[in-house]
Amino acid sequence: MSDNFGLSGDAKAKLLARLSNRAPTQAEERARAKPRLGRPDVVADLDMVRRAGEALGIRNPYFRPHDGIAGARTRIEGATFDNFVSYNYLGLNGDPRVNAAAKEAIDRYGTSVSASRVVSGERPIHRELEQAIARVYQTEDAVALVSGHATNVTVIGHLVGRDDVILHDSLSHNSIVQGALASGAHRIAFPHNDMDELERLLAGSRDKAERALIVVEGHYSMDGDIPDLARLVAIAKAHGAHLMVDEAHSLGVLGARGHGIAEQARVDPGDIDIWMGTLSKTLSGCGGYIAASAELIEYLKSSAPGFVYSVGLPPPVAAAALVSLQIMHAEPERVAKLQANADHFLHAARALGLDTGPSIGAAIVPIMTGSSIVAARAADRLLDMGINVQPIIYPAVPEQSARLRFFLSSLHEPEQLDRVAEAVALVMREVRAERIDLGALANRLAAE
Repeated sequence: MSDNFGLSGDAKAKLLARLSNRAPTQAEERARAKPRLGRPDVVADLDMVRRAGEALGIRNPYFRPHDGIAGARTRIEGATFDNFVSYNYLGLNGDPRVNAAAKEAIDRYGTSVSASRVVSGERPIHRELEQAIARVYQTEDAVALVSGHATNVTVIGHLVGRDDVILHDSLSHNSIVQGALASGAHRIAFPHNDMDELERLLAGSRDKAERALIVVEGHYSMDGDIPDLARLVAIAKAHGAHLMVDEAHSLGVLGARGHGIAEQARVDPGDIDIWMGTLSKTLSGCGGYIAASAELIEYLKSSAPGFVYSVGLPPPVAAAALVSLQIMHAEPERVAKLQANADHFLHAARALGLDTGPSIGAAIVPIMTGSSIVAARAADRLLDMGINVQPIIYPAVPEQSARLRFFLSSLHEPEQLDRVAEAVALVMREVRAERIDLGALANRLAAE
């Protein structure tokens, strides 16, 4: 038999030509029309926002590269801006003492521990940082992980299961929601900061669950407000529930010493079962932490997937976070300056008729616009005036909750804050006065 399975070369060529012209099978059609990866609803929303921005001549405000350290001022593509998009609350990122600690850790340990801490990635700097964090929250122990988002996902997902119930604030960070979903527990979102509704929902679900976990944030990053911690403690105790507080935007921000929501609310931190926080804001690093009982920390260090199967915290990051925490303790005036700046900006904005939502003026002050187009246009115009602030628009928030979000720091100055508040008020008046033909915009987007 020939190599052509009994066909001459000419016959084989003709057969291949006929096959190439035949109608494709269903399987081949599916392969050719392979759908895009990603959730179709999210892809559609993002595409709509992108095309709307292009149609309105609004520059993409995201992923702008900063040329150096982002503090009260920053440089973007060679130009200097008043900066309100940084979590550098106490101005410690770039502090010479923090930089020196990170460099020393590199010289001693390298840039990575090259393994999970369970096997060979444990370093003394890890335990020094964790013990310092535990002292802040007056807990028996703490554990640090390499990602703040992953800390909530892996810890919440590993603490409760399908026989349990999780109740979280409706404005909880995505990491809390993802952790709740990963756990398989019955998930209930209660209206933002509505303690009466939380108690009603908990009472109605508690008997059906083996365990109940309430998860809230100490300082909400979108609205800049705080929960009633004393009431939360009372609710948790009354219904035999555990309470977890996410301190990502609370440490260094709330309380006279920056010890967070417990200090602010004058609540015994021992009344909270689980404290969670991040190293990427006040502590000038990257990662997350859990502070709790020694028993719970040992459980997480021995079995939580995001810790056991992940590399240990890089030494320079751990060292930077530790020294940042030490400076926070030694220089409480930084906390006082941050709080004074945020309060100053809050009242300056309100005096100019700007809507700052429910912000308490601790570090985060939103300027509510009620429209994604208004928020995006205002941010774009402010950038031309040398002011860098991010618009928070749909689908990140509901359309009516669109806003400009200002992050304050101890590095800002009152004159700067007054000048920026006046610029925002001016731009908001101008943008709101500009008519937008939404019908024409919709028709244009539909035609593209």
